[in-house]
Amino acid sequence: MSNMATSLIVHKRIQTTLAKAKALRVYVEPLLTKSKNDTTHSRRTVFSYLQDKDAVSELFRDIAPKIASRPGGYTRIIKLENRLGDNAEMALIELVDYNTVYTKGDVAVAKKATRRRGGSGKGAAVKAAPVAEVEAAPAVEETPSTEEVAGNEEQAEKGE
Repeated sequence: MSNMATSLIVHKRIQTTLAKAKALRVYVEPLLTKSKNDTTHSRRTVFSYLQDKDAVSELFRDIAPKIASRPGGYTRIIKLENRLGDNAEMALIELVDYNTVYTKGDVAVAKKATRRRGGSGKGAAVKAAPVAEVEAAPAVEETPSTEEVAGNEEQAEKGE
C-alpha cells in the first residue's frame, strides 16, 4: 500500500484493480488529511506510512495547499474496462484537485450547490422561464383616428 500511495502522490493518478483502488483510498485519505497540518509530527507520521522522502515533501509542499479548503474526499475512483488477461475489474484512482477536466488551471470549477426537496407535483409553483430581452421595434407611424380622418376630408372638400 505504501508503494501505491507514493505512486499516487507522485503521479497524481494511477491505474490499478478496483479492489486495490478502494483499499488505497482508505489508506491514503488519512495521510492527505494529516498533510493539511504542516508540523514536524505530522511529517514524521506520514513518513512512517510512505517511507519515501520525496513523496512526503511533495505531499506537504504541493498537494496540501490545494486540498486545504476541501473537507474530505480527496480521491476519485473511475471504473475502467476489465483487463484482457484475467478479466479483472480495472479502475483509475486520482487526486480530485489535479484533474484538468473538472478544474481550470488552479481554480476549481464552481458547481451549483442546490438542495432539492422531494415533494409531490401538486400545488408546486411552476417557475416561468426567464423572458429574453426583445429588441425595440422601429417606431411605426400611428394611424390617424376616425375623427382626424373625417376632419381631413372636410378640409380637403373645402379646399377644392
